[in-house]
Amino acid sequence: MMSNNPSEPLKNLAIGTIIEVSGTHIVAELDPLIHNLSRIFAGEIYPIGQFGSILKIHFGRRIIYAFVSKLRMKSEYELENGIISTFASNARVIEADLFGEGEWIQSDEQWKLVFERGVSTFPLPKQVVYLTPKSELKWLFDKGSRATIPIGDHVGVDGAICYVDMNELLGKHTAILGSTGSGKSGTVAALLHAIIEHGEDNQYQNWKPKIVVLDPHNEYGSAFPTHKRLSTDEGSLKLPYWLFNLQETISLFLGKTEFTATTQSNIIKVALLEARKEAAELTDLPPDTVTVDAPIPYSLERFKAEVNKQKPSGNDQRKLEPYNSVIGKLEVLERDERMKFMMESWDGSGDPLPSVISQFLGSEDPISIVDLSGVPNEIAGLASAVIARTLFSLKIWQTSDERARTPILLVCEEAHRYVPNRGEAQYEAAQDGIRRLAKEGRKYGIALMLVSQRPSEIDPTVLSQCSTWIVLRITNENDRAQVNAILPDSLAGLTNVLSGLRRREAICVGQAITLPSRIRVTELTPERLPRSHDVDFDAGWQLDSPNEADFKNIAQRWRQQIRLK
Repeated sequence: MMSNNPSEPLKNLAIGTIIEVSGTHIVAELDPLIHNLSRIFAGEIYPIGQFGSILKIHFGRRIIYAFVSKLRMKSEYELENGIISTFASNARVIEADLFGEGEWIQSDEQWKLVFERGVSTFPLPKQVVYLTPKSELKWLFDKGSRATIPIGDHVGVDGAICYVDMNELLGKHTAILGSTGSGKSGTVAALLHAIIEHGEDNQYQNWKPKIVVLDPHNEYGSAFPTHKRLSTDEGSLKLPYWLFNLQETISLFLGKTEFTATTQSNIIKVALLEARKEAAELTDLPPDTVTVDAPIPYSLERFKAEVNKQKPSGNDQRKLEPYNSVIGKLEVLERDERMKFMMESWDGSGDPLPSVISQFLGSEDPISIVDLSGVPNEIAGLASAVIARTLFSLKIWQTSDERARTPILLVCEEAHRYVPNRGEAQYEAAQDGIRRLAKEGRKYGIALMLVSQRPSEIDPTVLSQCSTWIVLRITNENDRAQVNAILPDSLAGLTNVLSGLRRREAICVGQAITLPSRIRVTELTPERLPRSHDVDFDAGWQLDSPNEADFKNIAQRWRQQIRLK
């Protein structure tokens, strides 16, 4: 703990004076005696002008903190503001954004920094700007009394752990963005491990997180080998057709088309409603209360019979074609072995809905990993939409007490596959389902964690609902522009450093973290990491090449659709 009064300005860390204050944005001219853009204090080297570093301005007892966004020549700044200099100058200006205030309080001969976000006292031109001592930064980064989890270390502040507020992180949605190879999947795993271990660290008697991971590439099983895995390969994933609402049923039965005939949609709607009514009695529901979207099981034979009932009399094939087409497409789906996890017909016994929900949430495992790697690509979006909507609907129909007992986190890996910024018909159901969850989920206790290497391809409506962003290295210019568009104006300079971040290094901003920070995400041991699918070319090309017998085995697996891990 500091022994001297930490409220006193430290002259060794003074770097310049303010020349402009515009709202929460300040511009300061650096001391002309600064040549190496660094200062040494208490044996530590402090770089000057690094993006994301923290400056402070003393205002009486109050200290105002600012986040560095830019360092440039003063002549460039003046030209941008229409000021024409009459002489050459080497002067430099540093730009920063105010984000919070603090005050040192002495209690029992010890000093404590009381910090709060937001600014009520604004600095004035000519005030001195200081670098913030690392000992003071640790107070800013302190986890305090909130329910926090550690996700890494602050870059440039030795020993300062980065804590995020778990309720803010999960309750208001999170986006984890980064190019391939930046450490994105490892970051997701580090967060999930931290959530699971939060109960152990705090010695909670009863810590039962409910996390559902949509895993399109079968990566996360290796990071959480003891937790529940749902897959089509093992037959453990069940998404029965009767669980689908009308829109999803039309997408499933008619396939991906840009234009779906109104006639066929109406045929499905009528048949679906009548088929559900027949089964209503088994679920203790009056048939006249059944809606077309209610998750009431029905048999496919009954559905086909209801389609045939609607057929017009006569042999006019042109009039019969829409009805025959619906039944024909349905029978194709029934014969497709890849679709078995969806198309097994209900046998009419009992109510299977509780067991379908239970596969995601009913076990004691904190994480259920839904392996979607075996799901046909054309319905992967639809499958994810059904899972998201089912979990969301569960929360809607729970009582307040039930919601409070079972908050859910849905992790959507490769989010650009399921909620893309495009309008193709095959993505419509996924977009609608996850978009609604993003907009309304927090009210019902279901959180969304979007993970993607292509933020420019994600539906911006969904991405903008996130309140916390963990952004790793992004090299694509369009993706950086998208990140820039969704972040607050004060953090616009963020995109300038994204391409230069190291692996596992990220910019963390938003409501879950005290202040915008550059962090190094916790490094996990290999057995706690998602499986990497990167192939070592150098090592591989030193091994024996496959022969015809190898190709025969591969062909057999290919034909039988068997994938080896």
